[in-house]
Amino acid sequence: MRDIERLLMRYDESHQNKTNVLIHAIAVPSIYFVTLGLLWAIPVPDWIAQFDVTWAHIIAVPVLYYYFLLSGPIGAAMTLLTIACFGGVYLLEAAGISVWQFCLALFVIMWILQFVGHKIEGKKPSFLEDLRFLLVGPAWWWVHWLKRMKIGY
Repeated sequence: MRDIERLLMRYDESHQNKTNVLIHAIAVPSIYFVTLGLLWAIPVPDWIAQFDVTWAHIIAVPVLYYYFLLSGPIGAAMTLLTIACFGGVYLLEAAGISVWQFCLALFVIMWILQFVGHKIEGKKPSFLEDLRFLLVGPAWWWVHWLKRMKIGY
């Protein structure tokens, strides 16, 4: 069994309740987005900023590498999600919305929702046992879509 399959099976164990799954379907990609937004908002040194690169770009590279190590299709799907998130951050900036304030508020709301979902589920979040599950959550979200599109992972 591949590592991704083991991780997804373990993650799935604490995500069986339909309400919790629905909450996670909304909260997990939202948290990925706002985490990138918060990283985006942290100022970078001038020598990095001249290349129009943010901490979100820098952190995204090893994160996407990890996803590609787990699975090519999941890596590709997470690359698409990352690009969409960067686009969302650009839209926030273009609209004159404070990226860090918006993302911080949504971050808190989405994490509260996830903990409510786990209270309903009656099981603690997977990441409390293994921090890798913070990255497995978005992969788990994508696997549901990949299966619906009949694409293996």
